[in-house]
Amino acid sequence: MRARRQLVLRVGAAGLGLLLLAGCTDDQRQPGEPVTEDDAAVLAELLHLNHEEGGADFVVTVPFADDAVLTLTGQIDFRRQVGQAQAVTVVGGEDRDTRTLFFDRDDLWAGDVPGLAEALAADGAPEAAYLRRTLSAGEGEPPLLDVVVQVLQNLAAERPDRPAAFLDGPYRWQGEQAVDGRPATVYRLRDERTVAVDDSDRTLVQYRTPLGGVEVTVTLAEHGTRRLALPTAEETAEAADHPEIAEAFGI
Repeated sequence: MRARRQLVLRVGAAGLGLLLLAGCTDDQRQPGEPVTEDDAAVLAELLHLNHEEGGADFVVTVPFADDAVLTLTGQIDFRRQVGQAQAVTVVGGEDRDTRTLFFDRDDLWAGDVPGLAEALAADGAPEAAYLRRTLSAGEGEPPLLDVVVQVLQNLAAERPDRPAAFLDGPYRWQGEQAVDGRPATVYRLRDERTVAVDDSDRTLVQYRTPLGGVEVTVTLAEHGTRRLALPTAEETAEAADHPEIAEAFGI
């Protein structure tokens, strides 16, 4: 199980980290101004609020090559660190790959890929529809999909941070914008990261971070309790037991 780190120090695989945010608005404020004490109080509760709310719907977009975009659309239970998503890779405006994903703190399941169930049945797993593998621990160059999953999982914390921690450092008020029609306050963080926080309920609605030459954008909505079920043992085959199939299907 991964250790839970506080927001100010959070730096997950491939540079995940530092999710800060939000606060009051003022017509006289200018982009680039330091956060105020009121902002700091909101920042300190942000990831804790995600945990308290329980979960959220999400859309993650990652342009990772020329004319190529990975999009994950799904739900996450922040308390259990369990999620499910539809992953679509579009290249040159055309869908090239679509699959269903599930994940928890340790593992990733992939299925609903044409031909996968048939290949597993021929390889001795007649009831399996999903392949499961261990999520990368972050050493070396983890797969992009693993980094995206860990970005999502790092958007919640069991305890709030100290407000004072946000009053020093590069944290800046950046302005106002609408995210999916919701008025939000945007803050600039370290290393070109930004967050947008809902002006009405102070929930995190968008997080952007550059990672290894690409930008990951996470948009959250409909915060609240989620009850998500992972694939059963009967539906699951281990990628380690079917390495050729896992490689052939990009799992």
